[in-house]
Amino acid sequence: MIELAQLYLGDLRFTDVIDIVLLWFVLYQALILVRGTRALQSLLGIGAAGALYVIAGQFELYAVHWIFEKFFDIAVLAVLILFQNDIRRGLAGAGGRLFPTLGQKTDQTAFEEIVRASFLMASRRIGALIAIERQATLQEYADSGNRLDARLSAELLMSIFHPTSPLHDGAVVVRRGQVLAGKVFLPLSLSREISRFVGTRHRAAVGLTEETDAVVVIVSEERGSVAVVVAGEVRPVVDANELRQRLVEAFDPATKPLGAHP
Repeated sequence: MIELAQLYLGDLRFTDVIDIVLLWFVLYQALILVRGTRALQSLLGIGAAGALYVIAGQFELYAVHWIFEKFFDIAVLAVLILFQNDIRRGLAGAGGRLFPTLGQKTDQTAFEEIVRASFLMASRRIGALIAIERQATLQEYADSGNRLDARLSAELLMSIFHPTSPLHDGAVVVRRGQVLAGKVFLPLSLSREISRFVGTRHRAAVGLTEETDAVVVIVSEERGSVAVVVAGEVRPVVDANELRQRLVEAFDPATKPLGAHP
């Protein structure tokens, strides 16, 4: 057994171990990134194509082997195109974890204003869409709306989303306690997992969080309810305390999740 181990591990260097560990870490993070997304289905399709390529080579199926060989010549470009949104979101998240001081911070006062405004609007059946910037910049989306650069307050949010306001359509973008822009139109999600009964507001919230690491608060005028959207997942909240906790957790991953036990 020792001789067999020496045969296979005799030339193994310490740098080889580091190389293997780093490769494992990168692959593991990539799988976490695509888990539960449409990218995972595409990745499985590429894996199946790779298996067919190997099988075709083994059984001398020259036409099939040639087709897949040409496909894999452009595989890198195909992966970048297919997974562009997931790659962008993953890099933004990785950058925030590696360099947290470069990320945008939202203070507790801003959270309180958002919480207060959200439930006041919900009680009055006023719809709202509040996009809160984290590490990934939302400047591209803010530029499509009306620039405000105003200090965040519950009164300002309620004024913006009041049905008689010229800015009530679309979303507001919040950055570090400032309302950056209003009447911002967000990308609509094309996911088939979203119920066909939800409206444009929910699809826009999911669409933005699929492309960026933003946190979006939705106030539904039809149901008079509030929800938080993170990474494409809509999470309804029942009261102000839960919404506050969700926001704190989203901006401070080290915080113990709501309802977790010590």
